[in-house]
Amino acid sequence: MNFDIAEWYKDKLDGDVILNFNGSITPDIITDVLDTIEKSLNLKNEKNRVRKKVYNVFVECLQNLFHHVDKAPAELDFKQKDNFGIIILSQDGPYYRISTGNFVNKNKITVIKDRIDQVNSLTEAEIKMLYIDILSNGEFSDKGGGGLGMLDIVRKTGNKLDYYFYKYNNKNIFFSLDVYIS
Repeated sequence: MNFDIAEWYKDKLDGDVILNFNGSITPDIITDVLDTIEKSLNLKNEKNRVRKKVYNVFVECLQNLFHHVDKAPAELDFKQKDNFGIIILSQDGPYYRISTGNFVNKNKITVIKDRIDQVNSLTEAEIKMLYIDILSNGEFSDKGGGGLGMLDIVRKTGNKLDYYFYKYNNKNIFFSLDVYIS
């Protein structure tokens, strides 16, 4: 049985949803979404430190979607298949949760899994050292980063990344990532 994206999406809408978006991730959408997040967090009278952390981590998650999504499978009924992604920000009890989802080619699973597992295995001190090392070596990928995205998210939140790969078909996998901010 194939993965049901509608069911996944419905499950991720738990808690007090501040923003949810699904569609083509473009620079204009990123600007609009970030404006909405900033206004929503201000309306909640959230502490400045928490607002900054949520906003900065949300930016990282959006950038990951923008730079690393693959085209959605042709049989899906989406108007915009290029740069298709889902991002949801919700407040669930004492924490904020950022959930992202996007399609990736199954050949990329090992690289993504290894990177997240590596980041999740590091201590706080190791994260800080690796982050400084990457910044100082000046090596950046063709996507603009040197592998800082996931590392920066863990560094800023102090929490491990929750992820899952759902088989969609023989070529496509749906990659789900949850980030928790205390």
